[in-house]
Amino acid sequence: MKASEIRELQDQELAEKLKQARTELFNLRFRLATGNLDNPGQIGAVKKDIARLHTELRAREIAAARDQAS
Repeated sequence: MKASEIRELQDQELAEKLKQARTELFNLRFRLATGNLDNPGQIGAVKKDIARLHTELRAREIAAARDQAS
């Protein structure tokens, strides 16, 4: 998922995507442990998506706090 796609999402959608990504990461780790994972690079990609989602959520929190302070 690209950062530009993430910025277009609403707050509720961001939270849902984050939940889905965490579930996917858990499933990928489980498949890796059992030897059923075809592409281990997927784990890194999902971790990056999670980081992007957290970054956007935090940026929105900071922007909201800045707007309230003004």
